Amino acid sequence: AAVTRLNSSSRNILTVEDPIEYYLDGIGQTQVNTKVDMTFARGLRAILRQDPDVVMVGEIRDLETAEIAVQASLTGHLVLSTLHTNTAVGAVTRLRDMGVESFLLASSVVGVLAQRLVRELCPHCKEAHTASEAECKQLGVSSSRPPVIYRAKGCKQCNQQGYIGRRGLYELVAFDERMRALIHENANEQELEAHARSHSRSLREEGMLAVLEGHTSLEEVLRVAEEV
Repeated sequence: AAVTRLNSSSRNILTVEDPIEYYLDGIGQTQVNTKVDMTFARGLRAILRQDPDVVMVGEIRDLETAEIAVQASLTGHLVLSTLHTNTAVGAVTRLRDMGVESFLLASSVVGVLAQRLVRELCPHCKEAHTASEAECKQLGVSSSRPPVIYRAKGCKQCNQQGYIGRRGLYELVAFDERMRALIHENANEQELEAHARSHSRSLREEGMLAVLEGHTSLEEVLRVAEEV
């Protein structure tokens, strides 16, 4: 989605993917092929020789790919990629664990978007109830004025599942000067998380908002979004 948004005739956008899931007009896409030693790292090196404005790496799996991506960012390229982590700031810890130096991360990363998918309650059978004291505590609201929330029930419309479709929960952490300073100082994940929360909601908080708005159940959010 980000690559599509950035796509224009004035930008040279190149990608390395495994696999290529969508073919996009106007974007140069390269398929990873380990049988001929076309890895993410080798593919990234190749496309950087083609003077790209924007680079998308399907996934950063190792130190070699991470270091090339960081260096590309430091030399003026916009680099997009993915990592498997539980939270947005967890990406910093993951890259550190791979071996990327903190001062390089502080200079190169501009932001991280974390996402989770939760099932949406079936609108035909979702069951309303007043939140209990324990549920209010989990939701972060006062039990003196408990909200009405919904739980899954099940009907013919949803094949007795209680849910139809899914929706995204998103946590965007933009790296301001304080965040960069913390990373440079090797602050731990808890310290980074504390600063991030002063500017944006966590995945768990986004999930609780979706519960209060009646989109999903508390049980579903607790299932997919861990508490930090």
